[in-house]
Amino acid sequence: MSRRVVCLRHGQTLWNVEHRFQGHSDIPLDETGVAQAARAASLLAALRPSMIVSSDLQRAFETAGALGRITGLDVSVDKDLRERGGGQWEGLTRDEIFAGWPREFAAWEAPGGEQVTDVAERVSSSIRRWAAELDSDGLLVVASHGAAIRLGIARLMNLPQELWPALGGLGNCSWSVLEEARKGWRLLEHNAGTLPEPVRSDDSPETTEE
Repeated sequence: MSRRVVCLRHGQTLWNVEHRFQGHSDIPLDETGVAQAARAASLLAALRPSMIVSSDLQRAFETAGALGRITGLDVSVDKDLRERGGGQWEGLTRDEIFAGWPREFAAWEAPGGEQVTDVAERVSSSIRRWAAELDSDGLLVVASHGAAIRLGIARLMNLPQELWPALGGLGNCSWSVLEEARKGWRLLEHNAGTLPEPVRSDDSPETTEE
């Protein structure tokens, strides 16, 4: 068995529905998001996580809390797991951003916002730091945010930056699963909404077998 990390995106918020840039703005889950968090918790609890850590923003912490209540685990908080800061774009819709900053919109670089490299570094460093506390067969659940998770995973797997866009986004309360292998971290599942299944294949000596 190897150490694994489940990166869980928070449940839906009103700003998600309105397509507003949330960033560091502290927006709570809406009614649908609360239900999504409860469903995800009921599934992920079956994996018997060893540890739960969350972004300090309430939409992620509330999502993590649903899993904590089922498993009896405390939820640790790490500010490094926050979403990418959106600077002047926070609270604005995509249409409003395009109208006000068409050139920056094309590059998706918010004035006053965080650089993707900075987000990737802080999120991946946080995941490494918390995973290091696991036993050799432990499972860490990280409750965070869509862009933060995607960028953190890309950095954790040492993907060249030009390939980072190849990783798609995550839906609300969907998750990605990472496993520590001999040559570093690898991605087992991405944007999943069901329990991970063992993979049996002939393509690698490190293929999961159970």
